[in-house]
Amino acid sequence: MFEFEFMRNALCAVLLVTPLFGILSTMVVSNRMAFFSDSLGHGAFTGIAIGALIGVDEEIVGLLAFSIIFALLITYIKNKSHGGADTVIGVFSSTAIALGLMLMSTGGQFNKFSRFLIGDLLSISRNDLIYLAAVFIAVLILWAALFNKLLISSVNKTLARSRGINTHIIESIFAVMLAVVVALSIQWVGILIINALLVLPAAAARNVTNSVKPYHVLSVAIALSSGIVGLLLAYELNSAAGSTIVVCAAIIYFVTLALKSRFVK
Repeated sequence: MFEFEFMRNALCAVLLVTPLFGILSTMVVSNRMAFFSDSLGHGAFTGIAIGALIGVDEEIVGLLAFSIIFALLITYIKNKSHGGADTVIGVFSSTAIALGLMLMSTGGQFNKFSRFLIGDLLSISRNDLIYLAAVFIAVLILWAALFNKLLISSVNKTLARSRGINTHIIESIFAVMLAVVVALSIQWVGILIINALLVLPAAAARNVTNSVKPYHVLSVAIALSSGIVGLLLAYELNSAAGSTIVVCAAIIYFVTLALKSRFVK
């Protein structure tokens, strides 16, 4: 199967993207940000529509720009609002998906963008891989520089502030990292399932680990193995690669959940 260039490109994409999902997933789960990461997918959908509306040639430009602005706006209002965080995120999320659908359906052009709902990993090109490689390196550098601050903030924000950490800035940087990874990956994974890849790896790892290092290592390993096995299965079954990868990650999650239940007893 790897005689085909599209399969080689897809495998390279999996090796670049899934470790990022595994890393970011740990903080998404620890900070209970599953709803937030889901809203980023909805925001990205609107970014595609706005980019097409204003005549941006490259869809990725509007997608990235709006996703970053959307993530920062949610983070700012969530921290300033006295209402529940889930309510604020829910308002933004529902508004974004409705606005995106409205703009995309104008003039009967929705079919042109429907591919973003499911994604197509096998359509990735060499130029796309260059973008992914650049994001991969940038996220790893930021992660190494901010990990301790992110970890303390996720444990106790009051403690983090007492140590001179600006939790709002740290949270905003993490939100931008999430937004960029989601925006770049959404065209290959799909809006409908991308949030699963930001939740399942860490959720599965958390079932069977009880310390920081194994938790992060196992989350990355689960994301990477799900990506590789899912891609191979998708080729053999002629199914959507993104959804097959998510199903593999979900199976691992339920296995670890069963192991957790057994050990607890």
